[in-house]
Amino acid sequence: MKPVINCGCHLGESPYWHNKTNSFFWVDIELGRLYKYNFKTKKIKNWKFNHKLSLVLEAGNDKLILALDLKIASFDLISEKLELLEELKGNKLVHRFNDGKCDTNGTLWIGALNKNFKPNSGSLYSIGKEMKFKHQIDNLTVSNGIAWTKDNKTMYFIDSPSQEVKSYNFDSINNEITYNKVVIKISKELGAPDGMSIDKEGNLWIAHYGGHGVFCWNPKNGKILNKIMLPVPNVTSCCFGGENLDYLMITTAMENLTKKELKKFPLSGNTFIVKTKTQGFLSNKFNMNLSQN
Repeated sequence: MKPVINCGCHLGESPYWHNKTNSFFWVDIELGRLYKYNFKTKKIKNWKFNHKLSLVLEAGNDKLILALDLKIASFDLISEKLELLEELKGNKLVHRFNDGKCDTNGTLWIGALNKNFKPNSGSLYSIGKEMKFKHQIDNLTVSNGIAWTKDNKTMYFIDSPSQEVKSYNFDSINNEITYNKVVIKISKELGAPDGMSIDKEGNLWIAHYGGHGVFCWNPKNGKILNKIMLPVPNVTSCCFGGENLDYLMITTAMENLTKKELKKFPLSGNTFIVKTKTQGFLSNKFNMNLSQN
C-alpha cells in the first residue's frame, strides 16, 4: 500500500510543494477546503472557504494564491487573512477556474470551465503582476495540466476530453504561446489525462482520471515509460516534493463513483505520497511585486 493521507476529498486537486514550510498543500474543489500536510511531522491542517476552490500555489512572504470560483485571492498563512486580487469578468460561458501553474516570470496560467462541462466553452488565461487577464486559448472543455520544459521554450497543455497532450512554443518575453503539435495521445481505456508534472529528464507524469494511476510519458516519442498504480480509479493530479523533490504527491477524487464503487475503492478521495527514482522542479511562485520572494 502506498502511504496515504486520509482526507476523503470529493474532488482533490492542485497538489503543491511548499518548500519553506516543508509541506504539501492541496485542495478539495467542491467542498472548498485547503489542506496542508507537513512532510516531517505528518500533521494535517485544513481551512474552509465558501467557494469552489480549484487552485493553490505560492506568492512568497508567507502568502498563498487561491482560485476561488472566478476570483484570484491571496491567503496569508500567518494571519490567515484572505484578500481578493482580481476577478475574471465578461465571460458568461465559464463558472469557475480549474488547474493552473506559474511560469518562470511568475505569471499564472489558469483554465476556466463551464460547470456543466459544456464542450468548447472553456478557456485558458494568463495573469501577471499587473493583475490583468490575458486570453490565451479558447474552445476548451476541461482545461487541466500545464508544464514547461527546462529550457522554457515549450509549454505542454491538457484539455482532458481531447485525450491529448499538446505542445506550444512558449514566448516568455511577450507572454504568448503558439500551437506546435500533439505529443501524446492517450487511449480512453487508460482514463482521461488530468493534472501533470514534469521531471528533470523532461518526462511528463500525468494523473489519469478513471485510469487508476499516474503514468510517466515521454513527450518526445509519445510512449509510456513508467506508471504508479493506485487502489482508486479517479486520479486527478500530482506534483514533486520533499527535500530532494523525489516524492510524488498524488490527489484523487470520490466524485462520480457509485456507492458500490466507493465500497470497492474505499481510499478514493485520499491523497498518496510515492517515492520515485527521479526528481522534479520547485514550482514557480506568483509574482505579486512583493518586497521579498
